[in-house]
Amino acid sequence: MPTRSSSTTGGSPVLWVVILASIGAFVTSLDVVVVSTALPSLRAHLHAGLSDLEWTINGYNLAFACAMLTAAALGDRYGKRSVYVAGLAVFVASSIACALAGDASTLIAARVVQGLGAAAVLPLSLSLVSDAFPIERRGAAIGIWGAITGLGVAAGPVLGGVIIQGLDWHWVFWINVPVGLVTIVLCLLRVPETYGDRPALDLPGLALAAAALFALTWAPARAPRVGWAAGETIGALVAGAVLLAGFLLWERRARVPMIPLSYFRRRGFATANAVAFFLAVSLIGSLFMISQMFQTGLGHDPLGAGVRILVWNGMPLLVAPLAGTLSDRFGNRPFMLGGLLLQGGGLLWLALEAKPGVGYGSLVAPLVVAGIGISMVFPTVANAVVGSVPITESGLAAGTNNTLREAGGVFGVAVLGAVFAARGGYGSPAAFMRGFRDAEIVAAVVAIVGALVAALAPGRERPDAAPDAPAARVGAADGAIATDAAV
Repeated sequence: MPTRSSSTTGGSPVLWVVILASIGAFVTSLDVVVVSTALPSLRAHLHAGLSDLEWTINGYNLAFACAMLTAAALGDRYGKRSVYVAGLAVFVASSIACALAGDASTLIAARVVQGLGAAAVLPLSLSLVSDAFPIERRGAAIGIWGAITGLGVAAGPVLGGVIIQGLDWHWVFWINVPVGLVTIVLCLLRVPETYGDRPALDLPGLALAAAALFALTWAPARAPRVGWAAGETIGALVAGAVLLAGFLLWERRARVPMIPLSYFRRRGFATANAVAFFLAVSLIGSLFMISQMFQTGLGHDPLGAGVRILVWNGMPLLVAPLAGTLSDRFGNRPFMLGGLLLQGGGLLWLALEAKPGVGYGSLVAPLVVAGIGISMVFPTVANAVVGSVPITESGLAAGTNNTLREAGGVFGVAVLGAVFAARGGYGSPAAFMRGFRDAEIVAAVVAIVGALVAALAPGRERPDAAPDAPAARVGAADGAIATDAAV
């Protein structure tokens, strides 16, 4: 059986795969941060309340979480590049709809569709990168992927501030259009088609998983408005639990299960997915609050807020490649554990410093500490999850991991928003900072809980199933060729 080259995939340089796959992760990450920076402007121009602001983030994340496993399965079955490109096309079209929105309801609806497009882009971007590199170099490659993704996170606040002050909020969505269109064309020209080892789609499993995730993420998204004890919230949680149980029962008997449940018995797979969830609760919830804190709580304009946030979310650009490379040598666990501890410690420090009129100098150090922590977790949790399954299942692994991460983001915005609403508000800077402080204490605790989970991750041992994985199918321009998954 022929083997996969470590330097090419179907005759195309892996550099093209890394760059073009990473751009997709870049624009989907950029969009979350840019929109977060624009929240005060949206509140003023669209007369949006706290619930509307939460839904501009949660509508995107909800669709993202619910559709990601389906997108990963479609990529395995019909071609990872094809589904990746289709996701980019949906993302671009919905970005245009967001830019043209004239009210909060229309914007939220367009953001939901945008999340569906992003659900195909992000997991398949990671899968394309993972497939292109041999095991011993995968950590470094994912570190590059994480750095480019981090560039989107880092550039978001500054770019958002420039756009909002120089133009208006609509342009935070227009910027996705040229980037997405160029990437689509180059992917079709430079990236070969690849497939996972999936002979058929598990349609009942896909439906059950999507319904369960929708119910479980709908509950925290609606809870800040209707209450955690409301019948709608409790009913959604119960329905989600029942649907999830039905999904697990079905997967045990399915001929071609969407997720082999045996993967969750692997410590690497189980812990990496749990870490991704706790990371996102803390990170996305904090992003929702910190971007508003600099503007509403401390009175800075959007550009000034974006520049000040840069010391926090610019860290992945600097640290992620190094963490990814070192994980090839030392394993993923030290970076996931240490990173979450730094994130939790930095956010707790930030909460203790937060008060009306606080100087920026008092906030820099905690933001840097939290940013370094995030940067250590980004590439290593991705490396851990795709490294814990056979290479032909990298799309599925990435989809599962990103699904839990996006679900965590929904919970993070909802939970931190609920804490903020209970303890503070928009009435005055003092009220805002009081609610912000308590919300960030919760975010810090969640990150520390994630660190406890990360401590249970395996060391550098590679699962015995991964090196002997089934053959992956790679499509070239002149037809499909088989390559050995053991690189």
